[in-house]
Amino acid sequence: MRATPIVPVALVVGALLGWGSGTGLARRADPPAAEAPPGKALFAQYCAACHGAEGRGDGPSAASLPIKPWNLTEARVLGHLPDEFIRLTITKGGQAVGLSPLMPAWEAYLGQEQVADLVAYIRSLAVPRQEPSEVFLGPIDPPGAPVQPILFSHLIHAGAFQINCQYCHADARRSQYAGLPSVERCMGCHKIVAAAGNPEVQKLQGYWQRREPIPWVRIYKVPEFVYFQHRGHIRAGLACQTCHGQIQQLMRIPAIEGPNRLNDLLNLVGLTPAPPPLSMGWCVECHRATNRAHGIDQPSVSAGTAAPLDCVTCHH
Repeated sequence: MRATPIVPVALVVGALLGWGSGTGLARRADPPAAEAPPGKALFAQYCAACHGAEGRGDGPSAASLPIKPWNLTEARVLGHLPDEFIRLTITKGGQAVGLSPLMPAWEAYLGQEQVADLVAYIRSLAVPRQEPSEVFLGPIDPPGAPVQPILFSHLIHAGAFQINCQYCHADARRSQYAGLPSVERCMGCHKIVAAAGNPEVQKLQGYWQRREPIPWVRIYKVPEFVYFQHRGHIRAGLACQTCHGQIQQLMRIPAIEGPNRLNDLLNLVGLTPAPPPLSMGWCVECHRATNRAHGIDQPSVSAGTAAPLDCVTCHH
């Protein structure tokens, strides 16, 4: 009688019992793991050193930086920043959007698809997560915006950090002019916020040390024969955006002019185009719509919320 080979039998028994698998039964194949977002690896490679693995601004290099990296998980900040702003910061660096130049430009290392993947992943870090329709698309730097002595971004101040317009333009509620913030008011924040490491803030500090006003380039100006006061409009409950547009979504403010020759010529030939913003026809139509909304037929003799239509209101 021949002896049965021991090794082949042992292999068969071992396969049935799952030897080497850590269990007494044959191991089933694990389900495939969820595929990581394409921007996650890019974030780990290019961003995590400063922003941290979870985007909280606590990366290993953050402690040595004069300006702490933004916490990308805060939807109250990130939710007011459009994709264009994030994309511009990644490709051109922080200095391109008025932030610290310590945020480097990655344009030479990342293609357009990689930047799009990175933007999508950064957007996904914010909680609560916003729907794409809730995010402003841009443009944040419209053509015609003059170059100012300091790159002051309404998008960051009034948009991301929700600073009220009248905190800086404090004269709007009590005078004809909206006014500009003094250098002292700006320094009230920037003695602490980004006090070092941001060239734009260093420009501000230079004006403060020299006791000089900032020579801002004027954008809005009504003709000399027009009287316009901010106080009445603010007290009537109008938001600044009613006339100035969604200014909290812009990095630079374009030079918007009211009357224009094309509109005048169209009216001369008998056409009736819609009046351009900040023109007389545009203002008058707004007053009429306001009165209709309040059921006011004779604004010249009405009180309270009546919007005047008399010529002498603005031309006196």
